[in-house]
Amino acid sequence: METITIISRELNLSPENVSSVVKLLEEGATLPFIARYRKERTGSLDEVAIGLIRDRMDQLKTLDERKTAILKSLTERSLLTRELQAEIEAAATLTGLEDVYEKYRPKKRTRAQDAREKGLEPLAGFLLKQSGQDPLLEAESYVSPEKGVDSAQDALAGARDILAETMNEDADIRAKIRNLFIHTAMIQSSAKKGKEEEGAKFKDYFDWSENAFKAPSHRVLAMFRGQNEDVLTVHVLPDEDQALSLMEGRYVKNGSQSAEEVRAAVKDGYKRLLSKSIEKECMAELKSRADETAIHVFAANLKELLLSAPLGQKNILALDPGFRTGCKLVCLDAQGKLLHHDVIYLHDAAAGKKTLLKLVKAYKTEAVAIGNGTAGRETEAFVRELGLSDAIPIVMVDESGASIYSASETARQEFPDHDITVRGAVSIGRRLMDPLSELVKLDPKSIGVGQYQHDVDQKRLKKSLDDVVVFCVNQVGVEVNTAGRELLARVSGLNDTIAGNMIAFRNENGPFRSRKSFLKVPRLGPKAFEQAAGFLRIHDGDHPLDRSGIHPESYAVVEKMANDLRIRVQDLLMNPEQIAKIDLNRYVTVSIGLPTLKDIVKELASPGRDPRKQFQAFRFDDTIHDIKDLVPGMKVPGIVTNVTAFGAFVDIGVHQDGLVHISQLADRFVKNPAEVVTVRQIVTVTVLEVNVKRKRISLSMKKR
Repeated sequence: METITIISRELNLSPENVSSVVKLLEEGATLPFIARYRKERTGSLDEVAIGLIRDRMDQLKTLDERKTAILKSLTERSLLTRELQAEIEAAATLTGLEDVYEKYRPKKRTRAQDAREKGLEPLAGFLLKQSGQDPLLEAESYVSPEKGVDSAQDALAGARDILAETMNEDADIRAKIRNLFIHTAMIQSSAKKGKEEEGAKFKDYFDWSENAFKAPSHRVLAMFRGQNEDVLTVHVLPDEDQALSLMEGRYVKNGSQSAEEVRAAVKDGYKRLLSKSIEKECMAELKSRADETAIHVFAANLKELLLSAPLGQKNILALDPGFRTGCKLVCLDAQGKLLHHDVIYLHDAAAGKKTLLKLVKAYKTEAVAIGNGTAGRETEAFVRELGLSDAIPIVMVDESGASIYSASETARQEFPDHDITVRGAVSIGRRLMDPLSELVKLDPKSIGVGQYQHDVDQKRLKKSLDDVVVFCVNQVGVEVNTAGRELLARVSGLNDTIAGNMIAFRNENGPFRSRKSFLKVPRLGPKAFEQAAGFLRIHDGDHPLDRSGIHPESYAVVEKMANDLRIRVQDLLMNPEQIAKIDLNRYVTVSIGLPTLKDIVKELASPGRDPRKQFQAFRFDDTIHDIKDLVPGMKVPGIVTNVTAFGAFVDIGVHQDGLVHISQLADRFVKNPAEVVTVRQIVTVTVLEVNVKRKRISLSMKKR
C-alpha cells in the first residue's frame, strides 16, 4: 500500500486506479491489454500512464532491494542500530539512502583510518570544539614516533584527515552541497593537449562552459562522448567559495586557532573528497537526464516511422539502386511473396527499360518502390522515363537498416536460396507495402531515427523502444494468417516461441478459421489467449467479430445487442442505422462498463480499422539531384527523416539530409521540435546555406 500511495501521489493518479494497474501487471497483463480491455478497472488510463506506473514500481523495487542489502551488510558487521535502521527505512530515494550509508560503507584504506589507528580521534574532537586553547600544544601529547606520529604538525594533519572524512560523510552537508551543484554548477569542457586535430568534430566544445542542469541533452551527450573518446576533459563544478562558505557555516564556530584547523579540514574535505564525490553523482545524473530526453526523442520518432501510412496489398516492383553492380530488382505479389528477381544497369538504358516494361506487364505491377541510397535519384529518373501509367506510383523508400536485415538470420531463414541483394530489394518493396510489418524485423537502433543512440543507457533504450514496437503492433492489430514470426511475437501475450508455434500450426492445418482455434496452438494457454486474442485479426473468420478489435470475452454482449435489435451480428457490422439504436446503458454490468461498450460500438462501425493515415505518394523536385544543384533561396519539397532536440533532418533528394535548426522550424518560438514536425512528414523547405565541402545543408521552414 505504501508503494501505491507513493506512485499515486507522484503521478497525481487515484490510488484505486494505481492499485488496479499494479495488480493487473502482477497477474501478467501487458500494457496494451490493460489500456485497451481493462478501462473500467484503471479509469481508462492510457499506455503512457500505465508505463509510468510500471517503471516507478520497478524503481521502488530497486530501492527496497538496496535497503535490504544495506541492512544485511550493517547487521553482518554489527553496525546496525535501531535509529540507523529507522533512518534507512525512511529514505525515499536511492541518493538519500546512499547518503545515510556513506558513513558506514566499507572503504578502501583511507588517510582518516590511518589517523584513527594512530589514536588521533580525540585530537580531532578537540579541534571541533574550537576552544581557546593552543591546538599545537594539545597535539604535542599525541606525538608517538612508534605509531608514526613524528611531530605535533603530523598529529594535527591526521586530525584534519579525520575531520575531512567526517564532513564528507555528513548526510546533511552532502545534501546541501548537492543542492548547490544542481542549482549553480557549470559544465565545463576543454580539449586535451595534442587531441585538437584528431578530435576536430568536437571543436565546439574545446573551450565550453554553461549551466550544467540547464544544458540541452544533445550538448551534454556530445561532451560526454568527447570525454569517452579521450578528446575532451569535462567537469561539473559550482563556485568553490560558495561551497566552502556553506561548509564553514556548519563547522567553523569562531576565529580561534582550532577553528583555523577546522577551516583547513573543510577545504581539504571539499576539494579532495566531497566535491569529487558529488561531481561524479551529478555527472551521472546529467547523463541519466540526457539519456531520458534522447530516448524519448528516439521513441517518438520510431513510433511515427512504424505507424507510417502503408500503401497496402499491391503488386510491387522494387529496386535496390546501384551504379557499378547494377540495380537489383524484385517483383512481389500483393502478399509480399517474391515472384521474380533480376538486375538492370543504368548505363545500359535500352536493355534496362526493356526489362522493366516487360516485368511491369508480366507481374501486373501496381507500384514501384526505389531505395533512397546511392544512385536512388538516378534510378528514379530512369524509371520515370518509362512513361508508366499515372495509376502506378513511383515511390522513394527509406532503406535505412535494409542491409542489416538482408544479412540477418531472419532474412536467411526467409530466403535461404537468395543472396543479400535480393533480400534487400524485397525489404524495400515490403516497406512500401506495410512499413510496420517489415520494420519489426530490425533492431530499432539500426533504423536511424535516434539522437546519440549509441551513447545512452542501452538497457533503458531497449526497454523504451520495445514498448514502442509493441504499442504500434497492437494498436494496428495483426492479421494472423499472413503475419510473419517477428510481427506475431510483438502481439500482447505472445513471444517468439508461441509465434513460431502459430506459424507451424498454420502451415500444417491451413489458415486459422476462428480465434478459438488459437487455443490449439502449443504453449498458447488461456492467459496468453486472453492477452492476445483481441489484437489478432482473422479477415474471413467463421465468427464475424473475429476481424474486429472486439475481444472474444465481449462477443456475448454484442450478440445480445444484435438479438435485441432482431438482427444477426454480421448485419450489425458497419451498419450506422442499427448501431445508432443501441442504448449502451442497457448493457452495463459489473465487468463491462461504458468505456468498453463505447469501444465496442466504435469497432462495430469500422471493424478492424487501420489507425494509420492514408498513403500519400511523395515526389522530389526533378531538377535537383545533387547538393551542387542547390542554391540559397530555393523552395523545395522534402520529407522529414529524423527529429532531434535541436531540430529536424529533411531529405530533399540530394543524398545528404539538410538540417532545419529548431530556430528555423516556425515563425514562432519552438521549445520542442516534435511540436512542429514528425518523422515521414512531407514539408516544403527553403535552402538557407550550402557547404558542398563539408556536405552541410541548412534549411528553413519559416513562412516569412
